[in-house]
Amino acid sequence: MPPLDTSVVAYDVEMADRLREILAGERGVVEKQMFGGLAFTVAGHMAVSASGQGGLLLRIDPAHTDTLVVDPRASRFVMRGREMDGWLRVDIDANAADDELTGWVKHGVDYARSRPPK
Repeated sequence: MPPLDTSVVAYDVEMADRLREILAGERGVVEKQMFGGLAFTVAGHMAVSASGQGGLLLRIDPAHTDTLVVDPRASRFVMRGREMDGWLRVDIDANAADDELTGWVKHGVDYARSRPPK
């Protein structure tokens, strides 16, 4: 997957690079500028994004929202004033341990893979 031109970006470039490394072995990954950040889609579905507000924007199975927001770094993403099940903001930076960051990304990838390809 060729990296996008990041000469003028609103997201954490280091985080985007870490996400590229984690997702390098995944098939069907595409980078797209989306939601003010750099999103990584899997089989046409948004899995994870280096958020323009810092940290991650993560698309997860809505049934897992309550379990994952127990982590103090995770909160429901707010869209148009509403908290959304299945969407998380994760306050984590590019210096996070590999297993920590990979764990969050895995939630997004697993959910994207569970959906029919677009």
